[in-house]
Amino acid sequence: MTGALAPTKPLTAADRCDRCGAQAYVRAVLVGGGDLLFCAHHGRKYSEALRSNGADIQDETDRLTTPATAPEDER
Repeated sequence: MTGALAPTKPLTAADRCDRCGAQAYVRAVLVGGGDLLFCAHHGRKYSEALRSNGADIQDETDRLTTPATAPEDER
């Protein structure tokens, strides 16, 4: 985030991608005040273009990375 806009609340499982309906992990806050929600795939696809048009991007895709729980010798 650039900090130019007020922080937004974290995304939840109820937030869905505006493009495909999957769980949203990226929020693009538009200059005019609206926002768009995207899954990780569509967030990667559209974030750069939105950012270049002044959108503030809230990226929570790091939540998709989970630590391995199986012992090393069982992987």
